[in-house]
Amino acid sequence: MQKDILFKNAQIVNEGKTIVSDVLIKDGLIQKIDSSIAVYENVEEIDATGKWLLPGVIDDQVHFREPGLTHKATIATEARAAVAGGTTTFMEMPNTNPPATTQELLEQKYDVAANSSVANFSFFMGVANNNVEEVLKANEKLKEVCGIKIFMGSSTGDMLVDNFVTLNKIFSETGHLIATHCEDERIIAKNKEKYPNPTDASFHPLIRDAEACFESSFTAIQLAKKYDTRLHILHITTAKELQLFSNMLPLRDKRITNEVCVHHLHFTADDYAEKGNLIKCNPAIKAPENKAALWEALLDDRLDIIATDHAPHTWEEKQQAYAQAPAGLPLVQHSLQLMLQYVAEGKLSMEKVVEKMCHAPAECFRIAKRGYIREGYHADLVLVAQKPYTIDASNILYKCGWSPLEGKTFDYSIDKTLVNGNIVFEHGLIKDTIMGQRILFDR
Repeated sequence: MQKDILFKNAQIVNEGKTIVSDVLIKDGLIQKIDSSIAVYENVEEIDATGKWLLPGVIDDQVHFREPGLTHKATIATEARAAVAGGTTTFMEMPNTNPPATTQELLEQKYDVAANSSVANFSFFMGVANNNVEEVLKANEKLKEVCGIKIFMGSSTGDMLVDNFVTLNKIFSETGHLIATHCEDERIIAKNKEKYPNPTDASFHPLIRDAEACFESSFTAIQLAKKYDTRLHILHITTAKELQLFSNMLPLRDKRITNEVCVHHLHFTADDYAEKGNLIKCNPAIKAPENKAALWEALLDDRLDIIATDHAPHTWEEKQQAYAQAPAGLPLVQHSLQLMLQYVAEGKLSMEKVVEKMCHAPAECFRIAKRGYIREGYHADLVLVAQKPYTIDASNILYKCGWSPLEGKTFDYSIDKTLVNGNIVFEHGLIKDTIMGQRILFDR
């Protein structure tokens, strides 16, 4: 039987404000929030005085590499890293091996997660040039699948969807949210002709430039407006793309939404000199003026969600020459701490971090009873302490064993993480005897 848990005197950060209160968790749900809740027999009391209690982070874009690429990561290993960083729910991408482009392959990933993921989970259905009817079967699972993913750039084989007949049919007939990776491969190909012999990662934002991102995002938005499709554009990286988005409507009323990733808020093209291939990713980390524009748009709500695009590769793979080194970097363990460091530096408020990493994903995807600290909601929670924490090899939990943030010290530490009312991370240790849940959607 699941034990009751009572947080005493927590600084609860939720729905735009911070209050000091107690929180009682019973049967995996938040049963009561009150200024004073009495301790009783068989309840585990947690003194949260001076600490912050946040909703668990919901990361809407990760690559956990299973099946087929498990030398880089597995659902089990990366879910452990996620909860150590306060991420309690993830949505994982379909470009595995084989890719999740059939309903059967998609459900196989759910089966693996049900038996191995300490975090809650959902998986995107993948679109290829030749699987339209299979994708449209997902219309029968609006409450069970987070969405469908279209690579409109930066993929290979059938998962690079460049057939406009396919795109029009999917955009016009799906009932799901469509999440897109937007980079125009024709523009990228022309840029490669300009730079035929790139010697290092500093060429990456020149080849995968702002124009490639803008043109692809513009195309996706045109299709979505044509068919009134629910569109979510992943990892916005450029000042130019921000012209395509508005803050005139509340998030829940938007039909076209977007995401920014922590590495595009943190790094710029100036960092290639030190980090090289370790920060090679698609879309590319670009010139500093883009980072500045992203921050401005995040704070005025033209950018909707903060996520990671967690995409691990082995250290050896990243040590190859620029052209051979794969794109992507591991981030899910430290995304919340990185954003809280910007809180410490006065860049944004803790309430804004919670809005963009917890509330907004829940609203955007219509996730049922998660993303907030509310009575009756699932007890997905993270307790944060103001205590220094330095990333080093001994505390990195990714299977790949490295982080582009290694050596960085944060002002905040993750004290405890709860998933469905179970303490899964505490005192630097993972408790993975109980698995997370498949999340459901109010659609």
